[in-house]
Amino acid sequence: MKQEKISGFQLSYLMIGYVLGTAMILGLGAEVKQDAWLLILFGMLCSLILMAVYTQLSAYYPDDTLVQILPKIIGKYLSYPIIMLYIFHFTYSAARACRELGDLIVTTILVDTPSVVVIGSFMVLMIYCLRGGVETFGRMGEIVFPVYIIALILIWILLFSVEQFNVNNLTPVLGNGVKPVLKEVFPNAVNFPFGETIIIMMFFPFLNKKQNVRKIGMSIILIGGTMLTVNSIMMLSTLGPEIYSESNFSLLAATQMVSIADFLERFDALVILMMVAGVFFKVGGFTFGAAVAISQVFKLKQTRSVILAMGTIITSLSLISATSYVEHLEIGFTIFVPYVHTLLQVIVPILLLCIAFIRKRIHS
Repeated sequence: MKQEKISGFQLSYLMIGYVLGTAMILGLGAEVKQDAWLLILFGMLCSLILMAVYTQLSAYYPDDTLVQILPKIIGKYLSYPIIMLYIFHFTYSAARACRELGDLIVTTILVDTPSVVVIGSFMVLMIYCLRGGVETFGRMGEIVFPVYIIALILIWILLFSVEQFNVNNLTPVLGNGVKPVLKEVFPNAVNFPFGETIIIMMFFPFLNKKQNVRKIGMSIILIGGTMLTVNSIMMLSTLGPEIYSESNFSLLAATQMVSIADFLERFDALVILMMVAGVFFKVGGFTFGAAVAISQVFKLKQTRSVILAMGTIITSLSLISATSYVEHLEIGFTIFVPYVHTLLQVIVPILLLCIAFIRKRIHS
């Protein structure tokens, strides 16, 4: 497993796609309406600090994943419960992404198809890719990422043709003051989707040039955050703040308004293509991270059988995690993101870095 390597570009493609993932389709910052783009921007800037924490930990332990770093910093027995929490986090987050994909497809193009068929079919393809190892996943990222970006840019161009498109929908900027925006930056905007890049610590040991770790990490946050900001501006300009804040799939709602000469319509397929590609990065990253973590904790020689088991667990969990899509979102943004994400993506990494820094100083 250690012999497998991916390039910096491959890791960047995977992680930028991972950041955009489902966040691009859902529309972030509904709570602050026309200031959603500012919320994403502030979240991106704050997340650079988090990425600095992740990359510095990896710089201290360049050959180790997050799961291998934990025992070296806080001890074998104290680290086990935290490692189990990370495995749960990765597994449940993958299941949530699958659920979002299933609900989007079932409510748009495959109305009479059970969610289990959509999610199960996707996971079969995901398992097939991941069982080839991190190199196969990296090469798939090189293929899928350009498709994702081309589809996204095409959607942005099409949105300019919408009659209701008006940048004045972004005003008044900070109409209710800066306080409501800052209140949402942490924990929501920092934790989702930027904080989820903690999964990159499961990929760093497979990087062929480890000296580029910090450069790659920062560029992922900056590029991903900039694209999410632009996407939010485009959706707000098209839909207006009221519809944007109430729509479950904002980008889909905006794209459905495109009508060129009353002839070219129904560009929903582009959004579906983007969602499938985005979930590929998201679920692939989380599933790989969870499989590697399990293999390292239980000292297994390979991850292929673990990935197969993970596929079954993730599919089942995605179907039973919530009774409806509304409940799914409520669980995510009122429980999972504020508490679980904050603990595992912010508090634990910062504490680990502080302890590691003190240990390095003592032993130097």
